[in-house]
Amino acid sequence: MIASDLEGSRERSLEDAELDLLFREARTYYKWLPKDVTDQQLHRIYGLMKWGPTSANASPARIVFLRTEEAKARLLPALAALNVEKAKTAPVVAIIAYDVEFYENLPKLMPHVDAKAWFEGNADLINETAFRNSSLQGAYFMMAARAVGLDCGPMSGFDQEKVNQEFFPSGKTKVNFIVNLGYGDKDGLWPRLPRLEFDEAATVL
Repeated sequence: MIASDLEGSRERSLEDAELDLLFREARTYYKWLPKDVTDQQLHRIYGLMKWGPTSANASPARIVFLRTEEAKARLLPALAALNVEKAKTAPVVAIIAYDVEFYENLPKLMPHVDAKAWFEGNADLINETAFRNSSLQGAYFMMAARAVGLDCGPMSGFDQEKVNQEFFPSGKTKVNFIVNLGYGDKDGLWPRLPRLEFDEAATVL
């Protein structure tokens, strides 16, 4: 539901229940209920996350969804020991990666300027832009997954080189991080950890 203020302003905001779903009550899950994630849900996630802003509309994120035991088995040797069971039992594991040749799509994604020329031959800018913006898109991905009713278990404990060799041997694409997807089992949750207060993390100038 969308709430507006009493004076009929065009400003809109989500209701508290929806904010709880996306943020306040959302958790990082480690155990999963035996319930499948459908292709339709994966398409819905992407259909939402793609609208999040990126530099020059570059959209460098690339996603590989692992659903079968065979597909997940290819990933397991690259994971830290404490992450193996989490991924093995998740209905879907999403590898969030980035395309280091994302600029080849800029004539389509930003056609009103020659944005491709900004990046060609500038490896530092390419890598910085690809990593930063795929990280943003990974966050959009998790918000979208929560919005369609799924839970997430993001992970960074893995051997990057092993993942790249197994799934992206051409070198054109590189892993950023990994997200387990499904319906989380609350029995596997730890107590909620604290967060910094506004004045501890933010400054208004």
